Amino acid sequence: MSTPPDASFDANFQAPPPPPMPDAEPTGSRATELRPYAIVVFVLGVIFLGGGLAKFLAGGIGTGAALCFLGLLWFALSFIRRPYFPDPEPRLSWFEKITGIFYEPARVFRNLRVHPYWLGALLTIWVLTTIYSTAFIQRITPERIVDHTVEKLSQMGPPFAPPPERLEQLRTDQLDALKNPVQRVGGALKSLVGVFVFGTIAAGISLLLILVFGGRANFWQVLAVTFYASVPVVAIQKVLGLVILYLKAPEDLHPILNQETTLQDNLGLLFSPANHPVLFVMASFIGITAFYGLWLRAKGLHYGSTRVSKGAGWGVAIALWLFLLLFVTVITALFPGFIS
Repeated sequence: MSTPPDASFDANFQAPPPPPMPDAEPTGSRATELRPYAIVVFVLGVIFLGGGLAKFLAGGIGTGAALCFLGLLWFALSFIRRPYFPDPEPRLSWFEKITGIFYEPARVFRNLRVHPYWLGALLTIWVLTTIYSTAFIQRITPERIVDHTVEKLSQMGPPFAPPPERLEQLRTDQLDALKNPVQRVGGALKSLVGVFVFGTIAAGISLLLILVFGGRANFWQVLAVTFYASVPVVAIQKVLGLVILYLKAPEDLHPILNQETTLQDNLGLLFSPANHPVLFVMASFIGITAFYGLWLRAKGLHYGSTRVSKGAGWGVAIALWLFLLLFVTVITALFPGFIS
């Protein structure tokens, strides 16, 4: 006995087409304009490296290795995409950002949110640092800086203190590094590498902490905020430090402690670095420019990231401040003699 056909069945029925797939979220472009700079820096590093190996460029091996590393790092980072914004505001010029960061930082950070370019800030910090460092060496004299360093190394004791013959070789090498024009240039180039690497590490940690706090940011946004938030602090420390450098007698300046700045605007004034080195270093983190930099970083992460609340910005900024404080305190506890 056959089964009667279903009265609701339609032989001409056709299934509706599947719903359209949502469009993929647009992504920003890669930082390909960084690659020519990376190639130039890498080639320059190879030249220094070759000159150092051939022994006609003093200190070329260290400088060349640092520049090659920077070139490779820039090339690798160029594959990271920038954030995408459909109708971004016009990009501020380098001059507008460098000046605006002092009196309208929120506007600068909002612009960095959609245009996270950082090279101008990096070079500004590097130039200010190089000018101060050059003036400091000339004012204090290379001999006094090297004598202090070698003396403190000899007082460290085993296993940290080098043997006497190594100390004399170290004295000769350091004097040459501070007096030889080629090595001075190499030292300045290595400081550029150091500034960028330190900024990259700080940006990476900040990005991780932003995710922990539930925010959202792009690496380039955080890197741009890191460098531009540092510009006012570095400018104040270096410019005022230069003024104080030439107002004070050279013998009143410390060959190690004043290498970054002669400006003293923190609670480190309450402690003697010779008698209480750890307390001195910890108190040095509590000051006007230190809190100014902390405020700028928190504000920058809030306005310069895709989505970071004010509380998260402050949380990340304070966490970074605590990490750096802990790191410097540990180093000082291990080697207290250098700041005495």
